[in-house]
Amino acid sequence: MNLRRSRGATATPTRQSSEDAPVPTPAGPAALVPPGCLHQQVSAALATWQLDGAEALLRQVDGVQSAAGGRAGAPLSSLARAWADTLRAELLVRRLRLSGWSLVGEPLVEGGPEQAGSLDLHQDGEPAVSDEAPVDRADRSQAAAHVAEAIALVRAARAAFDAQDDDVHRAAGLARHARIQLLSRRVDQAMDEAVESASLLDPPLPASPLAVHALSSLASVLADLELMPLALQYQRRAAETAAELAAGTADPAPAALAGEAATRLAALTAEVGEGLLDDGDPDAAGYFAEARELAVRALAQLPEGDPVLLDAQAVHGWALVGLGEHDAAVPLLRGVVGTATSVQDGALLASAELGLGRALRRSGDPRAADDHLATALTLATEHGLPRLRWAALRELCTLHAELDDAARALPYLQAYLADELDRVDERRTRWVGLFGRRKSLLENERAALQLRRQVYEDPLTHLPNRRFAETRLDGLLSTGSAPALAVVDVDHFKSINDAAGHPGGDAVLRAIGQLLVDGCRDTDEVCRWAGDEFVILLPDTTAEQAERALERIRRSISAHDWSALGVDVPVTISVGIASAARGDDRRTLFAAADGVLYDAKRAGRDRVVRLSAVTQTRAEEPAGPVAPEAAAAVSRVDGVTSSPRDADPDRGGVDPADDAGGFAALLVEPPVQPARARDPLDELFGAPPAAEPRRTEEPRVERPRAPEAAPEQPAAVAPPQVAPVTGTPVTREPALPTGPDVIWATGRSTDQVLALVREARREHPDHPAVVVRASAETLVALASEHDAYTTIDAAAMAAAVGPVPEALGRVGVLCASSGDTPIAAEAAFVARVTGTDVVRVDDVGGNRIGPLLADRSLLTDVDCLVVVAGLDAALASVVSGLTEVPVVAVPTSAASAGSFGGFGALLTMLNSAAPGVVVSNIDNGWSAGVFAARIARRTARR
Repeated sequence: MNLRRSRGATATPTRQSSEDAPVPTPAGPAALVPPGCLHQQVSAALATWQLDGAEALLRQVDGVQSAAGGRAGAPLSSLARAWADTLRAELLVRRLRLSGWSLVGEPLVEGGPEQAGSLDLHQDGEPAVSDEAPVDRADRSQAAAHVAEAIALVRAARAAFDAQDDDVHRAAGLARHARIQLLSRRVDQAMDEAVESASLLDPPLPASPLAVHALSSLASVLADLELMPLALQYQRRAAETAAELAAGTADPAPAALAGEAATRLAALTAEVGEGLLDDGDPDAAGYFAEARELAVRALAQLPEGDPVLLDAQAVHGWALVGLGEHDAAVPLLRGVVGTATSVQDGALLASAELGLGRALRRSGDPRAADDHLATALTLATEHGLPRLRWAALRELCTLHAELDDAARALPYLQAYLADELDRVDERRTRWVGLFGRRKSLLENERAALQLRRQVYEDPLTHLPNRRFAETRLDGLLSTGSAPALAVVDVDHFKSINDAAGHPGGDAVLRAIGQLLVDGCRDTDEVCRWAGDEFVILLPDTTAEQAERALERIRRSISAHDWSALGVDVPVTISVGIASAARGDDRRTLFAAADGVLYDAKRAGRDRVVRLSAVTQTRAEEPAGPVAPEAAAAVSRVDGVTSSPRDADPDRGGVDPADDAGGFAALLVEPPVQPARARDPLDELFGAPPAAEPRRTEEPRVERPRAPEAAPEQPAAVAPPQVAPVTGTPVTREPALPTGPDVIWATGRSTDQVLALVREARREHPDHPAVVVRASAETLVALASEHDAYTTIDAAAMAAAVGPVPEALGRVGVLCASSGDTPIAAEAAFVARVTGTDVVRVDDVGGNRIGPLLADRSLLTDVDCLVVVAGLDAALASVVSGLTEVPVVAVPTSAASAGSFGGFGALLTMLNSAAPGVVVSNIDNGWSAGVFAARIARRTARR
């Protein structure tokens, strides 16, 4: 059964002339948006082919002058315009079909031109008409004009729907466009639209009438696409959503909506049951029982006089016929037939006649059934209801076969087979299209894979490259995980290249890459960083765990038989490991791991050194053998020991160990701190932690002037004695600031500002770092580096990097003149990122104070006022006399030449006797914004 009617619509027979069309009732543009009453009326008129009535309704709302000189309607919103374009496009397509023009793949409509051309509704460019047969040029021109208009309307509507933020509206529009595609016999495109609509409706949706409408529309399209299981799924969701709306309310509208949705679901369920019954499937009874239960529920929910009541009665009759309760079904369906005939509802009449014919045939009255089934066939053909037509043809074939009337059965059988062949052709075309799209998708996947390999794969080792490592590490850090990072460097790789040649060096790099992969877990990522350097990302791994794993790998590489590759020199690696701490970004984490890598290289290479995960200092005992002279050379400056990259011989630099003074001469030993006396309170509170060293991106090595003659080095140097550390280290969090940190960009380069922001974010990740007086280049660089974590105000030349507190209280910022605007913008921005709502009023100095006097809420509905003034410095005193709200006065240097760089405004404000005014220093919007925000937040907490 097809439920074609919508709530509030009255249907009449198809092919209705303009004289017989119903007179449209006035309605606003909002009613055109589903599930508005006007949308329902137009939809009902289109579904029952009342094209003149639908056009009259659309003309009135669309603001187009009617033929009788009607008055223009109100302008439409973008959403109402999208729905008007969609409905008008459907109207044009239906007119083309009704006038006999054959769209792509569409048989000629009975009564149309005998040799009509073929129009492609959705082709690109100008509409084309095939020249297979001569047709009237005027008809061809008019039809082509209609197609062109329909194309433009569909495209405009689709663009408007795509621009909507509401996914439910977009899904409803896509479902309607799929209906237009079906009318155009473009099944593949209809399926594409339906799939996109379904993707928008698949997430859980808040219960709303629009959601019910969108789900029901999609279910109707899926049913016409012969995807009945999916149609049932979405209509069931529509019924559940409508029931949720109706639960717990006395409003009759949600109950009526729930009844309509249940009726639609019952109709689909009964239709599925009929198909199973014809095939002899025993599961049919279950579907009919569900349909009866749904119909009974709908009849209880629908109010008296609701037009959907007849649909629910017809579905109830269908369910009774399927369950074999013919005696109860026949009088019920006769009543529906009589009422549908009186109200001239052709679609409902076709459904009721088909159900009554079935009931009479199965109850043993074939002669009476013949008349009703023939009427159902005629109505279904006229109304363009293919599923009802197929069901009526099948019933008539079965009826006359039971009567042994082959002559009567044959025409129905031929028509049924012809329809089935058309359906088979449609399925074949559909599967060919799906196959083509699947093939294209696979080709795109292969191309994307090839492109990904080119972008993220190192061509020599076939490992992920540096770009992949950076992207992956950023992703891990952004999710809040704490990965470990290992930087691996091949020792003396230049000598390996010299001994084995570049091909041999390449073979060594490939072999090392494979050994690294073999020694890691599946979740770890081994990447080639550059040259002879690799990095390993170890998600959710501590530095200690990574150290043990890399030590095993180091031993396996050292013990590997490299002679097979023609390499006679030893091949070893040095490894530096660091684990991410809170606030770390990719650059700081890599700098930390790279720094300890150089510790390993200075300590004699072929070893693993890690950075402690607790104190972020070097591990006291590096893994691997340590030569005595190397151990003597290891020292720490501020807890970090490393060297510039140009000091590494493997990277083209000079090995400091080969200098005249030896490696130890290049480092400065930190002074030994005297041991602290044991405090008795330590037993209770624990020993205080040692000062935490700072971790820098470019660690420093102090290189003294080389001596004139290198003294002879002793054979062995005893390592420095380190006093043992007692007690458990305690990490002491720095005191959090009461407001965001400020970074003045004036006089600093973009790189310097970025470095200061990174340091502030590491130290205080829970507070934003605010940059003021920044250039446009600096603002862009901040947004690029920190992406969604950055709040920018170009007018204030300021940015906040990090989480902005929830707004408490309200601050008002008054600006005297346009010259004071930058400082006012700065104060407003800082107050906002400090955690308050801000209202700002510009240009209120001198005689322009009128807005404040007209709207006193600007002065009273705030918790603190900031008055920014230069030439009009007296504005602060005037404002303080108009309100009891505390005022922060900010003098600016934007005034006349005689203001002495803002000192004139400052003295005016300081010499004012007005109470409740505090004065900031000149051009300091930052401090004024923070001070005002603190007052507002404290006031709001009370």
